[in-house]
Amino acid sequence: MSKLSKKYYEKELKRLYIELVKLQSTIRKEGLKVVVLFEGRDAAGKGGTIKRIAEALNPRMCRVVALGVPTEREKNQWYFQRYVNHLPADGEIVLFDRSWYNRAGVERVMGFCTDDEYWDFLRSCPNFERMLIRSGIILIKYWFSVSEEEQEKRFQDRINDPTKRWKFSDMDVVSRMKWVEYSQAKDEMFGYTDTKQSPWCVVDSDDKKKARLNCINHLLSLIPYDDYVPEKKVLEPRPPATGYVRTPIDEQTFIPDLYADVEDES
Repeated sequence: MSKLSKKYYEKELKRLYIELVKLQSTIRKEGLKVVVLFEGRDAAGKGGTIKRIAEALNPRMCRVVALGVPTEREKNQWYFQRYVNHLPADGEIVLFDRSWYNRAGVERVMGFCTDDEYWDFLRSCPNFERMLIRSGIILIKYWFSVSEEEQEKRFQDRINDPTKRWKFSDMDVVSRMKWVEYSQAKDEMFGYTDTKQSPWCVVDSDDKKKARLNCINHLLSLIPYDDYVPEKKVLEPRPPATGYVRTPIDEQTFIPDLYADVEDES
């Protein structure tokens, strides 16, 4: 499989950013409510794709939801309740970095839920999603598929890079040994929740750059949007000063400029 050059990747990503801005304008103008779920194994590339989508959009309209461990109160609520609290209003798009499908994946494999809770989820989830769709929410579900060899490579990269070690938790160490169990859980989950009304869209994510571009292109294809980019505004000359004298700049406390004498050799 051929690799994308950095130059081509960045050029194509820039083009897609413009299309995402157009999509955002349509979502806002038409008052659409969009929910996008990103699921997959650890190190499958979900976070990188979410980051690229979100950084092109207005954060007031696009929210990323990545919930932590449920509180004791949340554990005693209706299972879907804490996710419902984060659903979009008119004109918003919400990107879930993992979602209610935690129950069918991590919780199932790691034993964090009972068998009754697990099977109740699989039976209830399609009805819950139909309810969201009937309420007017556009629901899109992505599963990022990574090979065992590529996942291991990314795990090793995280361990060897001090800036990435936070991504590899103690639970990741345990779950790394459960490749087969996660495969079984994923297949079982798809059997119940890959419905005609709310299908899973699988992203081949062994190549991160291609996965990001393919996913964004696919997202854009699912929601019709206007070919509209906000017009370039004309900035008039600033008005002249009218006698106000500012506080001397040397009376302000600046942080040290540690790079004042550094020459960029790139």
